[in-house]
Amino acid sequence: MRIGQQVPYFSWPGAPESIAPTLGRIARDSEDAGLSSLWVMDHFFQIEMIGPPELDMLEGYATLAFLAGQTSRISLGTLVTGVTYRHPGLLVKTVTTLDVLSGGRALLGIGAAWNEQEHRGLGVPFPPMKERFERLEETLQIALQMWAGDETAYAGQHYQLERPLNVPQSISRPHPPIMLGGSGEKKTLRMVAQYADACNIFDLGPEGVRAKYDVLAAHCERLGRPYEDITKTVITQLSLSERGGEERERGGPAMTVAQAVDKLGALAEIGTDVAIVGMADNNDPAVYPLLAEVVRQVEPL
Repeated sequence: MRIGQQVPYFSWPGAPESIAPTLGRIARDSEDAGLSSLWVMDHFFQIEMIGPPELDMLEGYATLAFLAGQTSRISLGTLVTGVTYRHPGLLVKTVTTLDVLSGGRALLGIGAAWNEQEHRGLGVPFPPMKERFERLEETLQIALQMWAGDETAYAGQHYQLERPLNVPQSISRPHPPIMLGGSGEKKTLRMVAQYADACNIFDLGPEGVRAKYDVLAAHCERLGRPYEDITKTVITQLSLSERGGEERERGGPAMTVAQAVDKLGALAEIGTDVAIVGMADNNDPAVYPLLAEVVRQVEPL
């Protein structure tokens, strides 16, 4: 099992001046601890599950470009881009640029979008759910076509591209890995099986996550896609301390390394390949030696 980290919160003491140095240190500490990937949310307002919309929020791809300059090995992606935020041709160009300038470390995390508040606040159209999923499927088709170097005109219901040129091409071949976020059984997991390289499921507990994997496996079988080709990822919360038990302002009580390994091990047992953790105390440098030990212990699982 591999571990990634999502950074969803930037309102550290001294923000906004403190944001860049703190985030840069988090990125370097994450890489040094052996994490395989680093993720930011693709939102324009802070989301209600974390705090009020007035909290600091950075634009996702500019942030990933900054993180690419702070690191040299760790993979970089959004968890996840709302399909409504950017025209698909420009999105593919943006992710390709990140991939080229980072030396092949870009990941495309994408989903159907949900945060109506920020859409309306910034004047971004927010179509009904059915249309958002239609746009998501067309965007996945466009991404795969552009990364394949196919310049044939694309004529979809929602998007029309006369010449989907993409030069330079991505360094990652055949393309940057595509991760689809969400656990909807009829549409999202079917699109994972049809188009994506990875799924991302909320931590519903081992049995809840296993049930989603079973649905994905059924879609794969019906579409003729090897289930083993799909990287299974789960997003979960993790707080670490030497002794465990301390209450965190965000993220619940802290765990010891052993407790964290047990928690992640239960997800590994059901076939999870990557646990992407949100850490309430990720701006504390003392956490990263503990996280490095968790990485070491879960790697064989």
